[in-house]
Amino acid sequence: MLEKLLEYTHEDSVLEGLLCIPERSPEPLPGVLIAHAWAGRSAFECNRARALAARGYAAFAADLYGKGVLGGSPAENASLMQPLLDDRGKLQARLRAALTCFARQPGVDARRIVAIGFCFGGLGVLDMARSGAAVQGVVSFHGLLDPPHNLSAKKSMQAKVLALHGHEDPLCPPEKIAAFTQEMTRAGADWQLHTYGRTLHAFTNPEARQPETGNVYSETADRRSWQSLLSFLEEVID
Repeated sequence: MLEKLLEYTHEDSVLEGLLCIPERSPEPLPGVLIAHAWAGRSAFECNRARALAARGYAAFAADLYGKGVLGGSPAENASLMQPLLDDRGKLQARLRAALTCFARQPGVDARRIVAIGFCFGGLGVLDMARSGAAVQGVVSFHGLLDPPHNLSAKKSMQAKVLALHGHEDPLCPPEKIAAFTQEMTRAGADWQLHTYGRTLHAFTNPEARQPETGNVYSETADRRSWQSLLSFLEEVID
């Protein structure tokens, strides 16, 4: 496996993502772009990129904050995330910059890319589908589902959508789930929603051990959601 740090820019920010790609492939490979959670591009997202590369995909753990920028506490994480939540157009443009960098890499088939994201990154990849980014599908792991205010509703969403959700997630109560499914239906999307019972927010992150804030790792939901991702990739870009 080849691992390579790639610098790219958006506006006045220098960003750095990790490319993981199998070696010696005679044909360009389908790709998976990974959008990070609120702390920034961490070992968690990089390890997911490695796991996907081990399965034969080109994978790119993108950076939305800036080279070397990583939150170290909930307060720092929130301060890094909030400006992009407040300016969803900037978030969408930054993700497109990451996608452009990834799609241009040798060995990556730019026509077969899926974007996945965790928590904050889950919201980001849903915005990629909403904004018509050049991806074949998106997968949101315990992502925020609130629609952006800078986009008018599309009548024909091209990217397939898979949302993986913990039923007890305090950040996405039932009314937000209902609004999301209605939005996807109005947009004409090919969408799926998998809901895991007795599961809270951040269920894929082994470091999530804060039941008082609704952030709790679930080995079962982590395993099931990963299998759902693999099935989605096989359907959409393999």
